[in-house]
Amino acid sequence: MLSLRLPIPSENVFTPLKPKPQRFPNSKTQTHLFCSPSLSEPKLHLPRATAADAAVKEEREEKLNDGATPQEEELPEGLNLELMPKHVAVIMDGNGRWAQQRGLPPGAGHEAGVQSLRAIVELCWQWGIKVLTVFAFSYDNWIRPTVEVEFLMSLFERVIKSELDKFARQGIRISVIGDSSRLPESLQKLIRDAEERTKEHSKLQLIVAVSYSGKYDVVQACKSIADKVKDGLVQVDDIDEGLIEQELETNCTEFPYPDLLIRTSGELRVSNFLLWQLAYTELFFAPDLWPDFGKDEFGEALVSFQQRQRRYGGRK
Repeated sequence: MLSLRLPIPSENVFTPLKPKPQRFPNSKTQTHLFCSPSLSEPKLHLPRATAADAAVKEEREEKLNDGATPQEEELPEGLNLELMPKHVAVIMDGNGRWAQQRGLPPGAGHEAGVQSLRAIVELCWQWGIKVLTVFAFSYDNWIRPTVEVEFLMSLFERVIKSELDKFARQGIRISVIGDSSRLPESLQKLIRDAEERTKEHSKLQLIVAVSYSGKYDVVQACKSIADKVKDGLVQVDDIDEGLIEQELETNCTEFPYPDLLIRTSGELRVSNFLLWQLAYTELFFAPDLWPDFGKDEFGEALVSFQQRQRRYGGRK
């Protein structure tokens, strides 16, 4: 049997090697978690911030709350505001392994992962990225232990409650995609309220994929089209890529196709995420576990994206 070892194309897939150069100032040190841990989970003891750190953070928060516009001089060296991707998608992988390495329960990893998400949302807001889609809970994750699933559902609720006012002040629109019928009723209501309250915002759209999979998305789109054909609203000959795209759950955004997909934790696969939408997306695989992914790593992914040539099947 002939066995071929094919290299990963360096043009469209970038996997940074360790040790990584520190292109940007380290921004991982935080003073608290994004959401306070539940009573059943241990608190994480993170480094105490200095007075200078607190002052810088307070100044940044005031600037964000005032609705400031990102300026190019605020970007780390090597990044160009005009070359920023409009839509970044992230597979936030590695929370469980992060917790396991520290002898903590999985919930502690998810709590720390939310902290990283908050930092990336803020960076997208500052750097002019228009859409951030994050894979928060896969349709396939329902097979995980019940206690972990229940913790995640509770965490989603706490995050929405704690961040909604701030997102509204900053002009961030919240959208949730996936099979919401399987979510707790209380979470479904929170999602509806958050989407309604922020639907007119346009500074940044945060799309959260919960109980989502790429296969599910394509199947539900096909079912919707089939119903329209049955009702005489659509003819079979009318079915094309454009019609299918209108029925995908990412039709909630002006920019449904991610320019850049980032996956953390060193895994080299897309794991049933946005399968249709990723047709021409640039891929970046980071070795860092999601709770360790911060400004430096995000900047490195964006620099890699800005150095690529996107041809969409043609030649340049």
